Parts: sequence; structure tokens; C-alpha cells
Amino acid sequence: MNILVKKHKSLGAIILAAGKGKRMNSTRVNKVALHLADKPMILHTIHFLRKIKIKFLVVVVGFAKQSVMKLLDGGVIYAEQKKRLGTAHAVICALKKLPKEVEDVLVLNGDDSAFYGDKTIKSLVKTHFMTNSSFTLLTIKKQNPFGLGRIIRDKNGKVKAIIEEKDATLVQRKINEINPGCYLFKVDFLKKYLKQVKKSDITGEYYLTSLLDIGIVHKEKIETLKINLLPWRGVNTKDELLEAEHLFLTAKK
Repeated sequence: MNILVKKHKSLGAIILAAGKGKRMNSTRVNKVALHLADKPMILHTIHFLRKIKIKFLVVVVGFAKQSVMKLLDGGVIYAEQKKRLGTAHAVICALKKLPKEVEDVLVLNGDDSAFYGDKTIKSLVKTHFMTNSSFTLLTIKKQNPFGLGRIIRDKNGKVKAIIEEKDATLVQRKINEINPGCYLFKVDFLKKYLKQVKKSDITGEYYLTSLLDIGIVHKEKIETLKINLLPWRGVNTKDELLEAEHLFLTAKK
């Protein structure tokens, strides 16, 4: 059996859909359940994950969970994040529900991941398996990276940090390679290092991006897949949702 096919059979995905999305001002509906073009955002993600035959899908629910769960069929596993304590904590909740046969797992947001499509995720999976990486990040080159976390690389081109815009220097703000929040991990890596993620002093939450620093310290193999022409945008407000819909429909033409 081809090694990529064999590894693909033990691949799962965690879709983060528990957040409140405060800036969306939606009190009864989780933002992943809001429509982007012809269907709710999370259904675009479910569709392309099934298209590339990822069998094990864990959806992390929390805020307005029924608005998400009523959209999905019986082919997904639910994990509940009862307290919104950040993305790393959400993945800890998901790992408890992840089937034991899953050895590598995608982690992606349930809203803006609608832009990735099956080809991008297949390329990410191939990069992860071919390099035998413990942690593989998708990065995107954006013409206007305003407000987004920048990818910082060393002189050899290896990723060494993700710097949020508010913490970036003027030089770093000129970098247009950003982190959209799509990752592929070995499950063993997550089990080993998630407990080392520290709580943010500012928000009190635990963030997945901390795993990059932890992985580098422990000399784990970390790779990236950089996409130059992917039409993508974060979706945090109603205005951004309208912009996202225009971008999404334009890209489909």
C-alpha cells in the first residue's frame, strides 16, 4: 500500500466551532452557522474534508451549540468546550473524543476554513506526510495583511515565530505572510505538549500558536506550506462576512 494512502487512513480533523464571535453580535446563532454563499460556513468545510475522504471529524461546539449541531448529520463526533478557554483548550476537549486509530489530525476553524478547499488541504497533508513533520502550518501570502499574525522566518527560511500585529515591529508589519489558523499535527505531539501551553496573561485563554514555540524549543520537526494565491479572509464581523462572500463567489467564477 502507498505510504500516503496508508497514513491518510489514520488522518482525522478537528473543526473549532465553540467560540462566541463577539464582534459578529449574534446572540443565538454561532457564527460558523451563518451563510457564506449557498450554505452555512461550516458546511463548506465539512464538504471538502469529506471530498478528500477524511473519515474522522470532530466538531468542537460550545456557544449556541444547537445552531451548529442541527446543520450536521450523524457522520461527525461532537466535543463540547463548556468554558471558552482558547484554541489549545478546545483541542484538548476534542482529543478526548478522537478515535484511537487517528495518528495525525488537522485543526481548523469552522468559519474561514471555507476558503481552503480540497486541493489546498490535500497539499498540506502531502507536505506533512512526505516530510514526516510533527507540526505543519498552512501560511498565506496576502497583499494586505493588516490585523493578522505574521510568519517570522530565520535566515534559512524556517519558521521561527508567529507575531500578532499588535506585538510586531514596523519591519515585521511589512511581512505579508500570515497565519490563517490551519494546522496539521501528529496526535502524539499534541498529547505531549498541549499541557505545556501557558495561559495568556491578557485574555486568560490557551492558544494553539504557543505550540510553535514549544516545538522549536524541543527541536521537533516543523514545516510549512505557503500558498501565494489563496483568496482568504478572516470572518469576525458582519461587514467581514459580506466581504468574505464577495471574495468567495469571485473565486468560484
